[in-house]
Amino acid sequence: MSSVRFICGTEDIHRQLEQKIATFLGTEDTILYAAAFDANGGVFEPLFGEQDAIISDELNHASIIDGCRLSKAKIHVFPHKDVAAAERILRELTSASGYKLLITDGVFSMEGDIGPLPGLVKAAEAYGAIMMVDDAHASGVLGRNGRGTVDHFNLHGRVQVQVGTLSKAIGVLGGYVCGSRDLIQFLYHRARPFLFSTSHPPAVAASCLAAFDVLEQEPERIARLWSNTSRFKEGLKRLRFDTGSSETPITPIMVGDAELAMRFSDRLFERGVFAQGIGYPTVAKGKARLRTIVTATHSEEDLDRALSVLGSVGRELGVIP
Repeated sequence: MSSVRFICGTEDIHRQLEQKIATFLGTEDTILYAAAFDANGGVFEPLFGEQDAIISDELNHASIIDGCRLSKAKIHVFPHKDVAAAERILRELTSASGYKLLITDGVFSMEGDIGPLPGLVKAAEAYGAIMMVDDAHASGVLGRNGRGTVDHFNLHGRVQVQVGTLSKAIGVLGGYVCGSRDLIQFLYHRARPFLFSTSHPPAVAASCLAAFDVLEQEPERIARLWSNTSRFKEGLKRLRFDTGSSETPITPIMVGDAELAMRFSDRLFERGVFAQGIGYPTVAKGKARLRTIVTATHSEEDLDRALSVLGSVGRELGVIP
């Protein structure tokens, strides 16, 4: 009997978390996945087939790319953040049979810029497409109390599918998909990464619930995150680092050469600063970078010390003058 109570309790806390996320984001329902990468694989494959079309930003996350391929739908890629190009593709597909899905990251993981969601939503509505956003890197960052890009742009009710992660700002692990109750019920029965994966241990689900409570009850943490982000970006600008098109706490330091980026990262680590070097195939050839991300818990002293070390090593390696 005790084991039966344990199973029921486990299911109950998972459902609490699903309902918590749905309420937080203002959607009808949520499905949880053991890993955030699985969330995209668990959306595209059961929903779309060979007769359908997916229109995707060229810099969308690898999990989106792999999920699209699993679906066997025809994939159309538009240049990064080019709303007009996405609209042209949708227009050309007007007479095509099947569903059309328009998909973008809310915040792009390597660039740190924000997806042009208002323009894409307008295009999707004009041409009868389903709108989907992956907010993995926007959750806990943009919108009221970190509700993401849909809230940031006040697009509630106009984005049919929202994907998110529990392993970044939430600080635990797993992923989720939010949408209509019909969509979630369908995924419960058809999404293979959900059906054939182990669910979260109760302690993990409880930790996620506590993290959402923190987001709701302590908005000063997000204010601190953005204050730290501004301080760090201004410091990088003074040092004359190239931070690309970043608009968020994800701030790349563009280097270009992959070997140099890795050497830069190693030298920083030796001096107590961790900034991951990123090269091909994670990013395009010639676009190697360091990927830096500040947090709400960094002190001003932490940031100033990091900037000092970045400047010193950057000059030694010729990354900055």
